[in-house]
Amino acid sequence: MTPRRTSPSRRKARRIALVIAVVLALAGANGPWLYRFGTEKYHAYAIDRPEYKAANGRWEIVEFPDGYRQNTIHAALLRTGKVLLVAGSGNDRRNFDTRRFDTRVWDPVKGTIAKVPTPSDLFCTGHTQLADGNLLVAGGTQRYERLKGDVTKAGGLMVVHNENPDKPITVKAGTRFTGKKNGRTFVAQDPVLVSRATKRFDPATGRFLGNDAGLGRVYVEAARSGTRYQTGAEDNYRIEGLEGADARNTYGIAQKLALDKRDFQGIRDAYEFDPVAERYVKVDPMNEARWYPTLTTLSDGKVLSVSGLDEVGQLVPGRNEVYDPRTRKWSYTAKERQFPTYPALFLMRNGKLFYSGSNAGYGPADVGRDPGIWDVETGRFTRIPGMSDPDRLETSGTVLLPPAQEEKYLVIGGGGIGESRRSSRRTRLVDLRAEKPRFTDGPSLGRGTRYPQSSILPDDTVLVSGGSQDYRGRSGSDILEARLYDPEQNSFRRVADPLVGRNYHSGSLLLPDGRVMFFGSDPLFADPANSRPGVFEQRIEIYTPPYLFRGGRPVVEDGPGALRRGGEATFRSPDAGRLATARLIRPSASTHVTDVDQRSIALGLKKPSGGAGEPGEVTVTVPGSRNLVQPGWYMLFFTDRDGVPATARWVKVS
Repeated sequence: MTPRRTSPSRRKARRIALVIAVVLALAGANGPWLYRFGTEKYHAYAIDRPEYKAANGRWEIVEFPDGYRQNTIHAALLRTGKVLLVAGSGNDRRNFDTRRFDTRVWDPVKGTIAKVPTPSDLFCTGHTQLADGNLLVAGGTQRYERLKGDVTKAGGLMVVHNENPDKPITVKAGTRFTGKKNGRTFVAQDPVLVSRATKRFDPATGRFLGNDAGLGRVYVEAARSGTRYQTGAEDNYRIEGLEGADARNTYGIAQKLALDKRDFQGIRDAYEFDPVAERYVKVDPMNEARWYPTLTTLSDGKVLSVSGLDEVGQLVPGRNEVYDPRTRKWSYTAKERQFPTYPALFLMRNGKLFYSGSNAGYGPADVGRDPGIWDVETGRFTRIPGMSDPDRLETSGTVLLPPAQEEKYLVIGGGGIGESRRSSRRTRLVDLRAEKPRFTDGPSLGRGTRYPQSSILPDDTVLVSGGSQDYRGRSGSDILEARLYDPEQNSFRRVADPLVGRNYHSGSLLLPDGRVMFFGSDPLFADPANSRPGVFEQRIEIYTPPYLFRGGRPVVEDGPGALRRGGEATFRSPDAGRLATARLIRPSASTHVTDVDQRSIALGLKKPSGGAGEPGEVTVTVPGSRNLVQPGWYMLFFTDRDGVPATARWVKVS
């Protein structure tokens, strides 16, 4: 019998059947793994398709080489196009104890990164852009917090009095104070300069009435450990090392000195970061020590410094001050007003300040948390009603919506005070041009969101991304979602999801090429069960918005490097005919979901009347208000009719 031969097609069918059988057998044993593998592969394929990126954008991760990574707490875009990344001690007590403070300068175009010597612990400092392109950096960390169980020596605030009107007194670190009644000795942990006394006269007769003592504040700790060295009542303290008149005129007064929890303590140090020399330049220190302060640029280029924890870990009680870049000195404002730490304060077109209610936390629950309009000169504060979830504004974000001329603000998410599990899914809108401004609800975020990052884009949309539902990402609650907010439509549109979770100590900023950079994240725990300590996120992530996947971007070739308020400036472009908008966008300085620098200002635009690709000149007109167009460096973005931006040109408004 002649054997029957199998046709090639039948043999192929058998092989396919065998492969399918093997796959099914493997799937039975490894189904979940195969499913995940297939799902991940398909997802990677799907999000890399051109049509997907043109609609949703794309995320990518940047990892620095070993030795250049750090716990980035603060980031600012410099006028050189580079990014300043500041860690200080990076919320790591080991770095603080060894005085290891870090700063990096990263070039996102060339991909280079350089280390910069950091003179103080600029962890939880404040910062803002100055008119000359330097970055003002003020405040930081004097001492880390200690929980009650970790405190072994009684301590607290010692107020040093100097009744001598002829000279100030310097009390050195290590100076010992001994109570006249309790006999206990406490040691100054830092130096303090105590001002001279002020002579007081009767304004009617001119008769000398006495001296008002000069005051200094210093944190002290008991010379020895143990509960027996605590005090429970006010006492006067002799200062060792003083003799004669100094000993008679100078003394300390302290209330309770105990083993209570110690909050973070601030420093007075202030610096200007020079983006060309790439170094810190020390300037006069602030009058108040501040940890978690907000710095807001005023219309004359001076800078207001507000809030923060002082040198003994107490909230600065409304003593706000102004930095003059010409003299590099600080002076107190005439009127006081208290805010929680890192309050979101924005310069308005009338020269007053808008406080959105967003803040980073420290401070009384019932003081300084209501949103409103603040006149710094008179001290008058006008509350704005209508805020939804008013008790969940901590760790919320606030953005001045584009264009800035319209003075509309969006307040995004937020959470309860302290380590509260409560968070808000709401956004709230307010129009400050209205006769009686009032907050109204905007579109929902879908879930409660603390620490949302927001960045203004050149096409007048706002990218809102990240955050977590619980305090510091607790219980694995990071939100891997991103949305574009359209101010005209008052609506969100979901776009591509970020790859990295971002919660506490994170932020974002717009780059000159139209992409958005994200940094940081400091989760409390590393797993949903809250069983492992969190790890600081050191990777950078870049989001490329949809407009950069819609074909070639327009080109602007030539034009002035300086603009004048109320004036015009002309630029040459081979794509002049397709340009549709021009925007001045102030570079960001971001930390703790606080970025009061960013604003996008619409410019008037005149262009050729020909076809879409016609070359020629375009002329922009700059608004005349110095409260709207603050002095300093800006990114000038031109966009075409499809919202595609040209790479920004750096221009200076004097």
